[in-house]
Amino acid sequence: MSNAPMRNPLKNARGLGSSQSGVGHWWQQRVTATALVVLVLWLVYTLLGLVHADYATAHAAIARPFNAVLLIAFSIAVFWHAALGLQVVIEDYVHTRWKEVVLLVLVKFAAVLGVLASVLAVLRIALAS
Repeated sequence: MSNAPMRNPLKNARGLGSSQSGVGHWWQQRVTATALVVLVLWLVYTLLGLVHADYATAHAAIARPFNAVLLIAFSIAVFWHAALGLQVVIEDYVHTRWKEVVLLVLVKFAAVLGVLASVLAVLRIALAS
């Protein structure tokens, strides 16, 4: 007979299973990807309309409230989706815990910085007099 404790397998697994966070992460990736499909189509359409435009026309196009809001939404979706994707790559391929944590913090910091810079740039254009 083995010296291993006689425990129910459920007792051994309790607290070690899924914390249900993976499903939320998966959904966030799908939602941001779907939003990006729509927003990229809008962005390509808008940029194609500005191919031969001068600076003033491009500035006025971005300053329109509808375009400014969609450009801000695009920026948020791009950086959010990128951060989610990089998180998965880091968690899957970086096996030293401290390196993983440092990289995850750097990715989140870069994503927030990118969103803030993008939103500020769009708002400066949209709110310029």
